[in-house]
Amino acid sequence: MELKVEEVGLSYGARPVLQNVSFTLEQQESALLLGPSGSGKSSLLNIICGLQTPDRGTVTLGTERVVSADGSANSDAVRRRSMGIIFQTLRLVSALSLKANLLLAQKIQNGAHDPNLVQETLDRLGIADRANARPFELSQGEAQRAAIARALVVKPTLLIADEPTSALDAANAERAAQLLLDVARNAGASLLVATHDQRLNALFARTMTLDNGRLAA
Repeated sequence: MELKVEEVGLSYGARPVLQNVSFTLEQQESALLLGPSGSGKSSLLNIICGLQTPDRGTVTLGTERVVSADGSANSDAVRRRSMGIIFQTLRLVSALSLKANLLLAQKIQNGAHDPNLVQETLDRLGIADRANARPFELSQGEAQRAAIARALVVKPTLLIADEPTSALDAANAERAAQLLLDVARNAGASLLVATHDQRLNALFARTMTLDNGRLAA
């Protein structure tokens, strides 16, 4: 599905955070949203995911409106149906195994129960041997793949990753970014990665730069 962000604006009091941000992400396209801390990336991701309402503008995914300044959107339903979000922190239940967490994610997000997809995803990401491990037992690299797995098992059409490489060295940052690109392509999903990590620039065919709330021309 095509993601379309149109004239999105947001202010906190008198301080503008996003100013007339517009772009389109085509179906199965991958793009990097690059910008320093404080540039508005997190606010923009929250709006795209339907977690925050802008002061102006709209976000649509396919034919469905994700969010709109006038509130005429069903953000929760679109997010559950169509999005896989990879957060900076590993949002898994510590008392459950990795496999149980993924099954729970399916149930919460779209009511599904597909253990075969969970197993296939763990196999694809090379962590099937950690299916019964608790989140605190995972290494940093395993936890990173677990976060990607959580986003994939809900069969998203849009994958969104927030600063997925900021804590990694150069070699592991490249591996993580390449993994995201590969799994998005294999899943037939669009991919939007927001980061201040300039090292990823060369890996993406398309880079958008956000600075002081505006997309660079």
